[in-house]
Amino acid sequence: MALEDGDVVRPRGQQGNGEVSGVPRLRAMGDTSLRGATAPGGSRTDVVAEGWEPALCDGDVSARGAPRRAGQPEEALMSELSELVQKVVKSSSWWERHGVDISILACSFLLLPAGFLCLRSAQAVPFLAGVLILGVVHHTLTVKGSHLASHNALTESKSWGKVWAIFFIELCSAFTLEQGTYNHVKIHHGYTNVIGLGDSSTWKVPFLNRYVYMFIAPLAVPILTPLVALGLLRNVEWKAALRTLCCMFLGFYCHYWLLLHISGFQSLWSALLCMLLTRSLLAHPYIHVNIFQHIGLPMFAADRKPKRIHLMSLGVLNLPRNALLDWSFGHSLISCHVEHHLFPSLSDNMCLKIKPIVSQYLKQKKLPYNEDTYSSRLWLFLQRYEELMVHAPPITELVGIQ
Repeated sequence: MALEDGDVVRPRGQQGNGEVSGVPRLRAMGDTSLRGATAPGGSRTDVVAEGWEPALCDGDVSARGAPRRAGQPEEALMSELSELVQKVVKSSSWWERHGVDISILACSFLLLPAGFLCLRSAQAVPFLAGVLILGVVHHTLTVKGSHLASHNALTESKSWGKVWAIFFIELCSAFTLEQGTYNHVKIHHGYTNVIGLGDSSTWKVPFLNRYVYMFIAPLAVPILTPLVALGLLRNVEWKAALRTLCCMFLGFYCHYWLLLHISGFQSLWSALLCMLLTRSLLAHPYIHVNIFQHIGLPMFAADRKPKRIHLMSLGVLNLPRNALLDWSFGHSLISCHVEHHLFPSLSDNMCLKIKPIVSQYLKQKKLPYNEDTYSSRLWLFLQRYEELMVHAPPITELVGIQ
């Protein structure tokens, strides 16, 4: 399976049941054990274009095994939808394309002093307000900011895009830019729900039972994130690894210093406990959102994956709008995830703006447009945890899609 210029991708470390061993990783922590792929840190970690689709070395095949030929309806559908979306993008102002989301991130920074000052109070209500403020700000910067930066959706300048990506992904999120961008943009988006590549299997921890995984394990995300990042540094150039280490240390130290000198914490352990509390405040919905929107939907073999528009309409799901999650995670991760996977370089606000066009178009063309509620997906995963999160997902046969 070719990524670019003939580089072949093969999953490594896959178990007999189709799962990839290891701990669950953040969305930007997809499986990196791909033999023959260009090492992250090189020139190929640039964000892919909206219409980028990995090519299969032996050609895409339909559900009945017949090779697809250029010019078939799937390609025409994607081109037609792209034209409709491009008209909206070109008619939108800079404020709509970038300004709204930049303002949300800027407001989050402005809330930081209030959060740290609230933690000075000995009373429960102001203290809990400080925890809430810092927890929401942390997830806004690390989830929304990092996600937009990984897709270069914060700015139209590649140079500034790299600066913001380093700031949000490495300094705020304590992860490595090259590995995060490669695994999220190249693998997860390029091979969404393709078994062994973009099938979200690195989120699975089969030795945990459903209640531990869904309600207790998310508390470990702030600890697992830097540990996984440190383990991935061996896959990048030494300069990038050194930069990542410096940014990670600076981010953690600044947080710790502010808790000591602004919030008035008296000991190392109390400050670290507060850091864990604020950084895990929205870890549960973060884990849930990442598994709800792909796992349990159709999965495909690499040599039988459909074209892009079918791949994304079948394998991606939107959740309802939620004020807290929309602010902290962004529309592209909540109610506009289908739109985001079809047009990944658009900002959260633009994904929200094109949502009526995309949903109407897919429904008119009799294509799936998956939507479900948070509570419904939570109940589904609790009921079918063994099937969805422990056993290998079945491969979908696309009967009727030619």
